[in-house]
Amino acid sequence: MNHIIMTFWTGGCFHMNNKNSVEVSLMGQKFEVKSDSNEQYVEQIAAYVNKRIEQVLKGSKSVASLNVALLVAMNITAEFFKYRDEKDRKVSQIEKKVQDMIEIIDAVVE
Repeated sequence: MNHIIMTFWTGGCFHMNNKNSVEVSLMGQKFEVKSDSNEQYVEQIAAYVNKRIEQVLKGSKSVASLNVALLVAMNITAEFFKYRDEKDRKVSQIEKKVQDMIEIIDAVVE
């Protein structure tokens, strides 16, 4: 069995006490995942990765494990970047609206 220690970025630092040990299956291989997250969360992550693996396998002639893993990593990273960029855009829009409101309030107060 392979072993994985999951770390998550929480509030400016890596947080890892490794309280929980969860067994998951990825590409037919069993992994023991140690994480502060609850078992259900780790299982949801594994299920998502397996879903993405199945998508890559359906659309790929190459079935080499490393190639599949790399393509899945690229797909998940692209998805992450898309959501991160969307969040950054929304934060910028909110900051601009807040600044506009501050300017309006300042003009009224003066």
